[in-house]
Amino acid sequence: MAKVELKQPIVNEISERIKDAKSVVIVDHRGLTVAEDTELRKSLREAGVTYKVYKNTMMNFAFKGTDCEGLTEYLEGPSAIAISTEDSTAPARILVKFAKGAPALEIKGGVVDGTVYDNKGIAQIAAVPSKEELLGKLLGSIQSPIANMARVLNQIAESKGGEAVTE
Repeated sequence: MAKVELKQPIVNEISERIKDAKSVVIVDHRGLTVAEDTELRKSLREAGVTYKVYKNTMMNFAFKGTDCEGLTEYLEGPSAIAISTEDSTAPARILVKFAKGAPALEIKGGVVDGTVYDNKGIAQIAAVPSKEELLGKLLGSIQSPIANMARVLNQIAESKGGEAVTE
């Protein structure tokens, strides 16, 4: 069997994973201990992020003709890829947070919603709260004026001896 036939399924696997990805982040994982790598994989898995080590040549072939094509410049040295199809900021948030405690993990670059970013851009994206956090803040800001108005009306009713205000 030719080498190309052996490598084609791996290229197809990468292509299939990045096809519907909202974000893809490339990291250099050299120097991580087994415990650190296990902890990183666990936190990524819990967030629904796929994390796998592939050969650079395989990723290079898979990236051709996709939004990830701009990542080929970051494919030097050992590389691992984190892919999320659900949350655009999850891989960046988890990897940047983890890299603060494990300096051996180096973020090379990534693609978020079709735009290629270097390691500094990924760090900025990591600062963006998750969709759930943003929705929670929005809901809180919408609820706050209504709750304040209810408290004021209640205090007015109590000050008038519990009568309803009919002005």
